[in-house]
Amino acid sequence: MKCPFCANLEDKVIDSRTSKEGDAIRRRRECLECGKRFTSYERVEDVVPMVIKKDNRRESFDRGKILGGLKKACEKRPISVDLLEGITDSIEKKLTGMGVKEISSAWIGEEVMNSLRETDKVAYVRFASVYRQFKDINELLDEVKNLFEHQDS
Repeated sequence: MKCPFCANLEDKVIDSRTSKEGDAIRRRRECLECGKRFTSYERVEDVVPMVIKKDNRRESFDRGKILGGLKKACEKRPISVDLLEGITDSIEKKLTGMGVKEISSAWIGEEVMNSLRETDKVAYVRFASVYRQFKDINELLDEVKNLFEHQDS
């Protein structure tokens, strides 16, 4: 590894430890040329899929968009940001576990809706009203009716 101080490529590893999260290895190194010490991290490279939008455009997956949508839907609801981050983590983990290079935005939207349905019914209806783009109040009422029927079963 290249020394950040003198650019020499020769070093020795003094110490290796797994990070607290378990997703990286932290290595303390010492340059054999200048003797200075530095830290490096080794991580598994995440495969970030491309999201296929409704109009067939592609863009990189952005977990911030999921979290932002959840926060908006849960505004003024008794739901912690930690819970919303957990939902986002869960969706992201499920997506990366699939190992796909592309995923439709519809799949992501449905995952968010399923999570909200189990978390908070009001937030679910808020999200659904934007995501499903209801044409009129009757479509919204049908979704609410479906939500209660789904809840009873």
